[in-house]
Amino acid sequence: MNWTNSMANNNQPLCSSDINLGPSANPNAQPTDFDFLTVIGKGSFGRVLLAKRKCDGKCYAVKVLQKKAIIKKKEQKNIMAERNVLLKSVKHPFLVSLHYSFQTPEKLYFVLDYVNGGELFFHLQKERCFTEPRARFYAAEVASAIGYLHSLNIVYRDLKPENILLDSQGHVVLTDFGLCKEGIEPEGTTTTFCGTPEYLAPEVLRKQPYDRTVDWWCLGAVLYEMLYGLPPFYSRDVAEMYDNILHKPLELRGVKTIAACEILKGLLQKDQHQRLGAVSDFVEIKNHIFFSPINWDDLYNKRIKPPYNPNVNGPADIRHIDPEFTKEAVPNSVSRTPDLASGSASSGSGAFLGFSYAPPDEAFLS
Repeated sequence: MNWTNSMANNNQPLCSSDINLGPSANPNAQPTDFDFLTVIGKGSFGRVLLAKRKCDGKCYAVKVLQKKAIIKKKEQKNIMAERNVLLKSVKHPFLVSLHYSFQTPEKLYFVLDYVNGGELFFHLQKERCFTEPRARFYAAEVASAIGYLHSLNIVYRDLKPENILLDSQGHVVLTDFGLCKEGIEPEGTTTTFCGTPEYLAPEVLRKQPYDRTVDWWCLGAVLYEMLYGLPPFYSRDVAEMYDNILHKPLELRGVKTIAACEILKGLLQKDQHQRLGAVSDFVEIKNHIFFSPINWDDLYNKRIKPPYNPNVNGPADIRHIDPEFTKEAVPNSVSRTPDLASGSASSGSGAFLGFSYAPPDEAFLS
């Protein structure tokens, strides 16, 4: 998994008092409660590891972040936003779930679902592109997840194949909420320049106020990549790619259905006010003719058989995880529980007040 926090640019300096979510449940969890088995992802601030909880043998993906690195880059607000979104997203079938979080003086730990069907990016690299029915299935599940986030006034902002995982049956699981923006009302906008170059919407590049339709542009870019093998305005030269996104007409080469071409034109509309989804958000997306084969109730309840089965052998199977990650040695430091009474180990715990969380029904046993 690629857990990189992409290009976030916060102009406001943050101090420890800026991050305080108030009191929250403390499960008294600690790193020594887990056996950390394999590195399965890396990002700017740490790693994601496959871990087995000692008390019951359950496998989780544990995201371990270095506080010093987060504070140095003034990213506390994004990390806490990620935690908040994870808490809100547990009720949707296509969003990764947070089981609990905890911290030591030096690190933050997210204990997440372990999803081992592989990144969409990993499968696209192997197969180059997908058939239209397969691409439609993934796009529909992603759109359902994005629509749910929008209903909570959350804009995702970093949709890309690396952040779309497949579970053991082949259903989509959207992950990495580090760039989510909370509190965006239906007519609301924000201006933070963030995202991943290939998938940036024109209004973000122009540094104009943008709204939730930025996510529908990204859905169009991902759907285009699934059908054609590359993002829609791709160039190895980033400056040229930005110019393409801003000015180059959309190219729809090859044999695609009229419905596929029409939804790509609608989602990849450079004017955000004319973009598909600008008027009634997710309702417009799911009512588009491209999705007419989809029964959305069946989709939400996972009654539609996925077009591809990863065929994993149990929760510890890592065959679909990129070897770039799995060949890396697990750092010894992730499983150590430092002496909490030692002042020398502390590096910013005050900046993450309220991070720790456990749901009321999570009986954590050491």
